[in-house]
This record gives sequence, structure tokens and C-alpha cells, in this order.
Amino acid sequence: MAEERAEPKVVLLVRLLSAIDEGRFTFEELKDQIADEKPPSTRTLRRYLSVLADAGFPWFFDRASGTYRFAQGYSLRRLNLSHRELLGLVTLKRLGSSLGGTFATAIEETTQKLLRSSDRRAEVAVESSSFAIRFETIAPDEAVERVFEQLQGAEREHRRVEFAYTDKRDVRTQRRVDPYGFIVSNSRIYLVGYDHDRLDMRVFAVDNVADVVVTPQTFEKPADFNLDAYGANSVSGVVHGDAIADVTVRFSPVVAKAAAAVVVARDRRVVRRDDGSVEITYRVADPLEIVRWSLRWGTEAEVVGPEDARRAAAAIARSLAARYG
Repeated sequence: MAEERAEPKVVLLVRLLSAIDEGRFTFEELKDQIADEKPPSTRTLRRYLSVLADAGFPWFFDRASGTYRFAQGYSLRRLNLSHRELLGLVTLKRLGSSLGGTFATAIEETTQKLLRSSDRRAEVAVESSSFAIRFETIAPDEAVERVFEQLQGAEREHRRVEFAYTDKRDVRTQRRVDPYGFIVSNSRIYLVGYDHDRLDMRVFAVDNVADVVVTPQTFEKPADFNLDAYGANSVSGVVHGDAIADVTVRFSPVVAKAAAAVVVARDRRVVRRDDGSVEITYRVADPLEIVRWSLRWGTEAEVVGPEDARRAAAAIARSLAARYG
């Protein structure tokens, strides 16, 4: 019987690339992945790896796991995205463009990395989509960006920070805070953390923070702390309270559908009335947030209860009437 011809070198190199792409094989295991019958010698495999490196493939040896893999973000496998996944990618990119600032840059880098690993169809979908999203732009100036980066770094490293803070009444104080996380709301970025001077949790608008000092002191975030749950009962997402109150607002038939579509509070109850209007009861930490928010609907919305919330709405309305009178 004639001896079988040795497999072409290009086939062996393709198998080697595929094995490295999986990122889970040691040097000896790579030999088995290349050829089951007659694995290459150590010298030959080293030569193949050198060929791939010279060709520009960014492989490296991961000493921690003892395996060969590609640099982070690089892969030979192309992503074949479904229509639903394409919509998600388009949404992500449009969301970034709408937000602006640091968030736009971060999302743009992420979507570009995904596109580089996807087929041509994904790139066309992202570039030519007729789908648009509009949010309030988050575009802090350079000074606020630097403060945000400092606070982010401290949060990642679990380091306590000291800074000067100016509140909405223009009162300036010095604070010592363990940064737990950040909330983005109404075009502003807020730091949530434990304030050692107030001995309680506090929320700080990052654009009101100055002179940040990252201290050597470290902290451990409480195991039961949940950033999403912290402001869950707040219209703005930054108000936290142990007590929860119900506030009911009646919306006229003109805006009923739009009002019901706006999930301004996670916990709410919608009651549709025979005349086409809706009454929505919101469970919130601060009733005044709902009172102020309802005013954006003008005369198409009315706070109907509780009585103290209704009185607060009436007081604001009288003040507005006097101002414009």
C-alpha cells in the first residue's frame, strides 16, 4: 500500500489557529489538536507558532492557565447575529450616540469591537438603520470628566475618597466617602456612597464634587448593597428612603395612553376609567418627586391623593400662576 501523503502545512497551520482561538490548550495539547495520527515535534510546533506570529496573529502564552490564546478582543470566529441581536447592536450604538460624552465613547468602542467580530451584514445594519433613539445627552466638561474618572478608579479599587462638595444651596463641605457606585439620571452622574461624616448613605452630584483625594484607606462594600434597588422607588433614581408612599395622579384621555406607557416608578398601579382617562398610583420614596413630575403634563394631569401631595401640587400651581400673572 502506498504511503499516505503528509497533510499540507497550511492545513496544519489552520488547525493550530483554530486551537489557539479556543484558548484552552497547553503546548502538548496543541500538538494533538494539529494531528491525531502523527503530532508534530516540539521543534516543529515552535516553528509553526513563529510563523503565525510573523503573519500578525496576536497569540500569546497565558502563564496563569498554561494555555495558548489570542489577545483579548481578537477571534477568528465571525459572529452571525440574528435579526433580534442586530436590533440590540443597533440600539446599543444609537444609545451611545444619543448619550454623548464618556458613555458615547465607551459604547462606540464596544460596538466597534463587536462589529470587527461580526459578518458584513451586521456592519450594514448598524450603518444604514432607520432606527433612532433620543435621550438627554450626558456630556460633562473636562473637569467633571476627570473627577468622574478619579471616583471610578477609587470605586474599582475599594479606596476611600475625600473631596469638597457644594450642594444645591451653594453650601460647601468636606466629605469622606466610600464610593459604592454611580447612577446616571437627568443628564447628570451621581455618586452613591457611605458618608463617614454623616454616618449614613448619601448621593452626590459628580459635577458638584471638587478636589478629590483618593486615600490609602480601603473599604468593603456591604454584601447586601444593591445599586439598582437603592433608588428603585425614586422618579430620578437617586432618592432613597425607608418609608414608601402612594401618590395617585389622574391623566386626561388626551394623554392617558402616553402616561401609561411611561414607567416613571417601578411599582405602580394603572386603573383605566370609562371616560378614557387613567389613574396611576405610584409607590415612591419621595411624593414630591411625583408631584413635580406630574406638572410636566400641564392641565392634563391632576394629583388626586393623598391630600398632602395634592396640597403640594396646588401650592406649586398657585406660585406659578402668581409668577405668570
